[in-house]
Amino acid sequence: MQALTPHVYWAQRHGEIYLRVEISDAQNLSIGVEENTLQFRGQGHGAKGENEYEFTLEFLKPVKPEVKHKSTQRQVNITVKKQEHAWWDRLTNQAKKPLFLAPDFDRWLDESDAEMELRKKEERINKISVESRIRKDRLKKSFLFMYNLVQFLGFSWIFVNMTVRLFILGQDSFYDTFHTIADVMYFCQMLAIMEVVNPAVGLVKTGVTPAFIQVMGRNFILFVIFGSLEDMQNKPVVFFVFYLWSTIEIFRYPFYMLACIDTEWKLLTWLRYTIWMPLYPLGVIAEAVAVIQSIPIFDETKLLSIPLPKATGLSLSFSYILQVYLVLMFLGLFINFRHLFKQRSRRFRTKKRKTN
Repeated sequence: MQALTPHVYWAQRHGEIYLRVEISDAQNLSIGVEENTLQFRGQGHGAKGENEYEFTLEFLKPVKPEVKHKSTQRQVNITVKKQEHAWWDRLTNQAKKPLFLAPDFDRWLDESDAEMELRKKEERINKISVESRIRKDRLKKSFLFMYNLVQFLGFSWIFVNMTVRLFILGQDSFYDTFHTIADVMYFCQMLAIMEVVNPAVGLVKTGVTPAFIQVMGRNFILFVIFGSLEDMQNKPVVFFVFYLWSTIEIFRYPFYMLACIDTEWKLLTWLRYTIWMPLYPLGVIAEAVAVIQSIPIFDETKLLSIPLPKATGLSLSFSYILQVYLVLMFLGLFINFRHLFKQRSRRFRTKKRKTN
């Protein structure tokens, strides 16, 4: 079959060139760009009937080598991307337009119309981006709200339960606190691991280190000191540790919960940033007392001790690790206390500036 030239129609935007090749039922297509020249070859029904058609176009300015095309029953649509976003005065490098080439008036725009279309496209993209950010922000706030609500309810149950039992049973409530409260405390403290994950993945803008120190420190006391030693579970120190933890959290979690819905109660804000100042050190002291009381129990039971070579007949007692942990506990108290105090100062300094 004789190679013929099809009718080709073109239009442009600032970043792309559109070509419409008038060949129906096209087959055996070969389309590519080499050295800024587009080469087309294919079989189909065109202006000269069923034949093989081909053409070559040398573009006015550089284009990218990737070519997209889509063949339909009536035509072949080709999209070529420009190297630079710019408006061309003409399509081809040669001043005289090829005879087979004509404007595609279905897609034709002048430069000002193309700029307006580009702006509208950018506005749509920006609008979609903003809407996407809003949806993500709402989803993040909903998750944080639910997390803080669940923790608030959990620690509120602990606080109310312990307070009621204290009024009814008096000092007798000290000795069965663990068996009454432990299940809910386990749940709350396991869930509190999210307070390390949330800043690590960027859900909240707080430091990972202070959260890690507090959460892991509490979980060590709860699961290792209380959870693994039955002799510790009946001691009054459990009551004071649990009561101090829950007292702090019943003010902290509702503060964060309301922050998720952009609401603030001044009294709650003051309590959240003030009440921890006496309670947090007291909580650490209570935890230290629990560790000290557990040391002779670990020595006696050899629980969690590390056996040394048989020739020595000795083992490395877990109590040594607890003694090191006591030092780290008060170092963590200093780090967290400084962090929380900076948070408090920054919070009330910002509020004062807004008031002024």
